[in-house]
Amino acid sequence: MVDALAQKTPPRIDPLLLDNQLCYALYAAAHRMTKSYRPMLERLGVTYPQYLVLLVLWETDGVTVSEIGRRLRLDSGTLTPVLKRLEAGGFLVRNRRRTDEREVEIALTPHGQGLRKEAVAVRESVMCQLNMSEPEVQAMRADLNALIENLSANG
Repeated sequence: MVDALAQKTPPRIDPLLLDNQLCYALYAAAHRMTKSYRPMLERLGVTYPQYLVLLVLWETDGVTVSEIGRRLRLDSGTLTPVLKRLEAGGFLVRNRRRTDEREVEIALTPHGQGLRKEAVAVRESVMCQLNMSEPEVQAMRADLNALIENLSANG
């Protein structure tokens, strides 16, 4: 009778095993994801953080540094060096807003705008590596966005 009870009780999961850590799974997945982008982005002449900035600007050109930071969840101290390198590479320009000199507006150059066409192939290549359908990717992204929001609400 004890054996039957033992068979019904699931084994206790050790909460400190590495394989039981959600944080590690997310870390490893993020590391692999950025690694898969790296060779293609190098051919475009940008780093992964620079690519993320370009994604924001391709969506809405002429936004402020603070808006880019909000979208990417980055502070200006982290974002400013990325913007400076993109500007030095000829992808964007930074200008003070005429309506409010305290704000810096970021605009794509023709070179930065033209890179968008090439970036489509980058996403397609990564999607092939994922071996996931677009609906599966959308569902995972929704779950991750919910996780981000939950963690943001707590600190």
